[in-house]
Amino acid sequence: MNMFTQDFYSKKYICLLLALLPLLGFSQKKFTVILDAGHGGSDIGANRSYSDLGIVREKDVTLGVVLKLGKMLEKNRDFKVIYTRKIDEYPSLTSRTDLANRNKADFFISVHVNSSPGSSITTQGTETFVQGPNQNKANLEVAKAENEVIFLDENDKQNFANYDPRSPESLIALKIQQSKYLEASQWFGGLVEENFVKKDKRYSRGVKQADLHVLRKNAMPSVLIETGFVNNYEDAKYLSSEKGQQEVAESIYNALLDYRKALSGGFAVREPDPVKPAEVPMKNDFRILLMSTPSRYNDNDPALKGLNYILPIKENNVYKYYYAVTNLPSVRDNNLKTAKDAGFRNAMAISFLPNQTLGFGYYTLEVAVSNDKLKSDSPILKTLKDVERTKEKGIFYYTYGKFKTLEDAVTAQKDIENKGIKNSIIQKVLK
Repeated sequence: MNMFTQDFYSKKYICLLLALLPLLGFSQKKFTVILDAGHGGSDIGANRSYSDLGIVREKDVTLGVVLKLGKMLEKNRDFKVIYTRKIDEYPSLTSRTDLANRNKADFFISVHVNSSPGSSITTQGTETFVQGPNQNKANLEVAKAENEVIFLDENDKQNFANYDPRSPESLIALKIQQSKYLEASQWFGGLVEENFVKKDKRYSRGVKQADLHVLRKNAMPSVLIETGFVNNYEDAKYLSSEKGQQEVAESIYNALLDYRKALSGGFAVREPDPVKPAEVPMKNDFRILLMSTPSRYNDNDPALKGLNYILPIKENNVYKYYYAVTNLPSVRDNNLKTAKDAGFRNAMAISFLPNQTLGFGYYTLEVAVSNDKLKSDSPILKTLKDVERTKEKGIFYYTYGKFKTLEDAVTAQKDIENKGIKNSIIQKVLK
């Protein structure tokens, strides 16, 4: 797992935990956990609409996970559970942290669902954030996304009115706060992410630091867990299911058991797992070729076996159906496994050079195939200008546009889909 360092699991960490015991205020009292279901009420958080799943909303997923986690904790006499919300409402960020501090909580867990920027649909996996300095631009963007809700409540307006996340002074202040709890939070985050990978077979993006308002004022170890990406179909399907939410809750619960056991003296520190290097994106994109066939299939055709994100490309009168796209080796391999599990036993990963310009020829969009000519008032001809018509073996083929790169063709395809022209297919013309 690329996110863990040996320090988190080495025997030296026992000394760190022993040093933290007085600081964390651990005793024989019940271990108080604040469970925070991110967003809520009018703030629905990240969301995405799918034809088969409906609208997957962050506020619903987080509440589902938190209630399941809380139910497990409530059955354990060693824990006391306090919820920031148990219904669809929006508690202010101030009230969430005040609740934790007022109850002298031992740990604060905020559950969220991620969303990647732009139109990306391949980014997936879990990640756990702890309070700390920004490490890269991507972490900062996550922090800003979570911080966007701070003005939804009057208390937050008063508390954060002078806080500018772009200000160097504000960032310095954030870096100073809660440093004494950072190590404990990181260790717990490592336990959570390890459970996601080993128990749930999820892809982990690691334990990271980011300046998030919901963590910055907590006087106890705190984490914000991003349970997956709502704009990735596989993640969204998993997180919107009862099974997925239950597995996420169980992984967090088991991490809490291990964490508390370590604090109470029952140290069970495992030998460190081999540390894998951070995954490096490849120069090329990879799509999974499902099949090559003279038959044309539309979206949701049974021949596609329920897979989404299919990109058909026609070449030399053969339709090639590609599934998903990524430049990460692990995601490529996972996509290939998904395709084979769906029944495409001969599926293979095909390399595409991003934004490669064709040396000769071009890409076009095949918008219609018909035994008869389209009437002049057909929706396609009325919507699109300069549609070309050819006839082969008694069949009329209608194409639109000429594009030098595949990416340009994909962009144009999405554009005409927004205009109501569905089921077009990219055609590669070599001449």
